[in-house]
Amino acid sequence: MAGTTHTVTNQPPPLTGYDVYGADRALKEAVERHLDPALLDEVHGELAALGRACGSAQVQEWGLQANENPPRLRTHDRYGHRVDEVEFHPAWHRVLGKGVSAGLTAAWARSGGHVLRAAAFVLWTQVDAGSCCPLSMTHAAVPALRTDPDLAAEWEPRLTSMVYDRELRPAHLKAGALFGMGMTEKQGGSDVRANTTSARPLPDGETYELTGHKWFCSAPMSDGFLVLAQAPGGLTCFLVPRVLEDGTRNTFLLQRLKDKLGNRSNASAEVEFDRTWARRVGDEGRGVRTIIEMVAATRLDCVLGSAGLMRQAVAQAVHHCTHREAFGGKLVDKPLMRNVLADLALESEAATTLALRLAAAYDNDDEQERALLRIAVPTAKYWITKRCTPLTAEAAECLGGNGYVEESGMPRLVRESPLNSVWEGAGNIQALDVLRVLQREPQALNAYLLEIGRTRGADHRLDAATKSLFTELADLEGIEGRARHLTERLALVLQGSLLVRHAPAEVADAFCASRLGGDGGASFGTLPTTLDLASVVDRARPVE
Repeated sequence: MAGTTHTVTNQPPPLTGYDVYGADRALKEAVERHLDPALLDEVHGELAALGRACGSAQVQEWGLQANENPPRLRTHDRYGHRVDEVEFHPAWHRVLGKGVSAGLTAAWARSGGHVLRAAAFVLWTQVDAGSCCPLSMTHAAVPALRTDPDLAAEWEPRLTSMVYDRELRPAHLKAGALFGMGMTEKQGGSDVRANTTSARPLPDGETYELTGHKWFCSAPMSDGFLVLAQAPGGLTCFLVPRVLEDGTRNTFLLQRLKDKLGNRSNASAEVEFDRTWARRVGDEGRGVRTIIEMVAATRLDCVLGSAGLMRQAVAQAVHHCTHREAFGGKLVDKPLMRNVLADLALESEAATTLALRLAAAYDNDDEQERALLRIAVPTAKYWITKRCTPLTAEAAECLGGNGYVEESGMPRLVRESPLNSVWEGAGNIQALDVLRVLQREPQALNAYLLEIGRTRGADHRLDAATKSLFTELADLEGIEGRARHLTERLALVLQGSLLVRHAPAEVADAFCASRLGGDGGASFGTLPTTLDLASVVDRARPVE
């Protein structure tokens, strides 16, 4: 045949047509560990169905299309009327609708819901991380709204619904609703107390008119938003509906969409309020305290999202190296490549194990679990999101030049990887929050120490790292400059404790040796060769 010069060989098959959940041993075991056995058959069935969808060529194509066709801002209609709408490719609606129907906003409405949802969030991130943003905020809005029982009664059934309704119309006419959030402003960023958006009370005492701007408004196509503004009594939380009950559009002026490094399928906007109608959530002057539960839940989703990105990067790397031959054999069997893959797999499993442990704490009303969350969520958010970027870059390198080409899917993971570290408070904010908890909430530190104390004597490297951590915790004077180092050690010791308890011996051994015992280097692929690295890699295979 004219133009045929060679036969294509030595290329791995596409990683499609498999159960993403069933192939993730660390995730599946965590679900089994944290859920009531009576729920497992039903939960495994749900997650397996979602896992097969995530692994299907069709759903993966939806994720690709949604990212290749980013949202567009339409400020006016053809007649010059202001409409302030965001237009999305049909694939976005398919992906987002599937996420809603899979229960990614419904955790509050069922027993064991947070563990189930956390596992689903890890899976769905591997299809399209962008859609996880509105799913996350809708889920996280519930605890903030519960500060006002009337608001919660009105909105919670809509937010926990498994029906996706994309139309812009009054929320009371919809079978399901989505939420966004607007906290930061140009002049303040993470320092939300510097916000200048004003809130003027209306005569009824519960509703207000907002005037000002938001530098980052996430998911501006949503049905409602939680925002912060300066009321007469100080910084206050408000609910801003996109469409008012009479069907008119609330004043919600979209100035532009952010041109982001990653998260291309999702819209983030700059928005102006001009006498925008809003309803107060919580008391005046207590805006941060009201919205902080939403922030904590979205921070956990940052951890889950990073764990999902890590898992997909590792799955792609192991899959490629399992099929690719070089220098007389499979890449996966080459000692140095095996070392790299095992190191990546360790990082991914440690992230998943910690993330699901925190989700389980949300399902538990015990005060000790709540105290653990107060220190462990910012700790995990700091460390796991920080590890996502170097891991995805190294995993892409396992594919060689192919990993630098868009068709491989790896560049999208690399672009996405820094996002969760920046969103909901960057690294310094998380480290400072950890210090604040240590200084003000001794019960949180006690809960953490009880958690890691369960493995005392089980591994000498973990014991030594714990002892060193105690020494550092004993001196909190002037510790701000060491806050990142302390937070990192808190995360590593907690991960080590969980893996020693729950992971196979070869995984726990390799983690403790490299992350706690000083036997690993600064880059991936520097594990001691005396470890059982082949078993670690085999555990991470996405398909047999």
